[in-house]
Formats: sequence, structure tokens, C-alpha cells
Amino acid sequence: MTTAILPVPRVSLLRCYALEARNEFLRLLRAPSFALPTLLFPPMFYLLFAVLLFRDRGGGFQANVYLLATYGVFGVMSPGLFGFGVTVALDRERGWLALKRALPMPPGAYLASKLAMAMLFATIIFAILALLASTAGGVRLPAQAWLGLYAVELFGVLPFCAIGLWLGSLVSGQAAPAIANLVYLPMSLLSGLWMPLAMMPAFVAKIAPLWPAWHLGRLALGAVGQAPGEASTPHAVVLAAIALAFMALARRRLARG
Repeated sequence: MTTAILPVPRVSLLRCYALEARNEFLRLLRAPSFALPTLLFPPMFYLLFAVLLFRDRGGGFQANVYLLATYGVFGVMSPGLFGFGVTVALDRERGWLALKRALPMPPGAYLASKLAMAMLFATIIFAILALLASTAGGVRLPAQAWLGLYAVELFGVLPFCAIGLWLGSLVSGQAAPAIANLVYLPMSLLSGLWMPLAMMPAFVAKIAPLWPAWHLGRLALGAVGQAPGEASTPHAVVLAAIALAFMALARRRLARG
């Protein structure tokens, strides 16, 4: 008696990554507590402050352009901090992360899918803000500036993904949203994303370089001509160092279970 050996179907590695990324995106898109604030708060705040309150304020402050850059940064922080921080904490707590490790899937697919999700949400946020700014906000920028701003926001999500991953490796699923908000909201305010630092107490501007959001905000402002003469390389180096440092911390923590 002979036993027939059926051929094992070969699955494309790229398809594995694509399916994992698709499922991760749909998972968060179907979560109103994540999708609605992430996609609606930046354009809502931009409409309120840049279009209704500060427009034509004078004094050289172009609110429609300045806040396009800073609220874009505010928006792309969220997929990193919450899309990584909360979901990793929940997956770790529920045993889903251990199950993923046991499955015959590419070892990097889990993190790669979350990174793709964060970048896709960042792209959607940029598109919504760009449409709102160019219509209601009256923003007119050359194509190079739009592309530069998009590149800053797309890759600027990386350090916040690393911070979110580190938070998710430390705290419980129940505590993760509160902890992420304690990082997200104060950092946004103290980095000058909601309003220029010149409108805030002097000590806030002095400590602003401590926050990664400030460095990303300076890059975004430079892309739209709101930080003339300011070098971009130091900010990019700081953000890259933050991303690598928190990724290493998170990896070490997750390796210990």
C-alpha cells in the first residue's frame, strides 16, 4: 500500500505580507474608537482654528499653511501611538501575539502589517487635510512642497510606531489607551502643534526640543516654507535615533515575553 503525498501549496511571501497588512488595516478601520478620532480630529481642528479662528490674523502668521503642517503631524502621530501601542498590548494580553509567533507565517509580517497600516492611515489623513486646506483653507503650494510635506508625514510616523510598540510591550490592554493619550495630547500641545510656541509661555519653547513631535513639526513646517533657513538634517537624525532606540527597547521587552 502506497501513501500519496500531496504537494504543499506554495504561498507568495509578498502575498502573506499584503494579506496581513490588509487585515490589520480593516481591523482598525472597523474600530470606531480608533478610526473616528484618528481620521476626524485633525481636519476638524484645522477647520476650526486655521479656517474659522486664525485666518487672516496678520502679523506674518499664515495660519492656513502653518496649521496644515502641524495638524498633519498631530494626525500621523495617532496611528503610531494607538495603532501600535493599544493593539500590541491587547494582542500580548490575550495571547494573540504568542499564537502569531507559533503560526507558519513570515516572522516580520506582524510588525510590517502594523507599519503598513500606520502609513496608510497617515496617507489618508494627509489627503483629507490637503483637500480641506486647498479648498476651505485657500492654501496654494507648489507640487514640490506638497510632496515634501507628504514624505515628512509618511515617514514621520516611524518614531511614533516605535514609541507605541514600546508602550504596548509594557502596559496592559486596558491601560494602553490612557497611557497613549497621556503621551499623545501633552506632547502635541508642548510641541506647538495646536498653536505656535510664540503664543505660549516662554518655558514651553525652551523644552520643546525634548519632544519628537516638535522635531517632526519643524520638518513639516520646513517643507511648506514656514521654517526658512532652518536645517532639516538635525531633526531627521533625532527622529531616526528615537525610532531605533525605542524599537530596540520594545524588541528586548517582547523577547522576554
